[in-house]
Amino acid sequence: MFAEERQQLIVGLITARGRASVTDLAERFSITTETIRRDLAALETAGSVRRVHGGAVSPDRFSTTEESILERTVLRQPEKTRIAEAALALIPKDHSGSVLIDAGSSTEALAELLAARTAGGSAPGSGNELVVITHALPIAVKLSGEPGIALHLLGGKVRGLTQAAVGQSTVEAARRIRPDIAFIGTNGIHAAFGLSTPDPEEAAVKAAFVQSARRIVVLADSSKLDAETLVQFASLKDLDTLITDTKPSQALADALAEAGVEVVVA
Repeated sequence: MFAEERQQLIVGLITARGRASVTDLAERFSITTETIRRDLAALETAGSVRRVHGGAVSPDRFSTTEESILERTVLRQPEKTRIAEAALALIPKDHSGSVLIDAGSSTEALAELLAARTAGGSAPGSGNELVVITHALPIAVKLSGEPGIALHLLGGKVRGLTQAAVGQSTVEAARRIRPDIAFIGTNGIHAAFGLSTPDPEEAAVKAAFVQSARRIVVLADSSKLDAETLVQFASLKDLDTLITDTKPSQALADALAEAGVEVVVA
């Protein structure tokens, strides 16, 4: 394969996934990491990619880049549905216990499946209800009034981009609860940097969720793997389970294994 052909394929992969690591690209094309680095340098000079530590990302992807929740819900829908189905399997079918559902497109897909599953369940107030806690308005709308669900909405200042409550009152409310499982969304999960999101207020709420719940399950499609955004809100050691749609890179897989995180590929 000529270098130009390979470089076009690299750009296509990074455009589709958002990023790619040097080691993964070297394995994919059966060439040395030094050759891949030269390819990435040439592509960066041409403005086709932007190099970061360990690989490259799309040229318009920065630590503060963040799509709105409306934009995210239409991206990678089949992958997010598979992730949500795997997450739903962790919620007891007898409606016992409590779960927290964080803001995000994958977690919103989980809320849709949960609403569908409980549609034929016990009536509200029957005493056999799953307690669902959220700070995300889209998730609250999907679950409000569903039989078998006792919905608790955490208040605060609503951030327009994610349609989720943030701020000190939201953080304080999160610290006063102890749900059995927290389903957490993230903008990035990285071997060294852990979990991150572009907005400091959103990060503070996510950090409080991670600290409060008994079990932490992260829902992250492949575009979030190996990504770093502006604000860290958890380390890999804070997690119990990662549900994603593709096998993590070797570096991330090793870090997850060392941290004792269960990886579920949906």
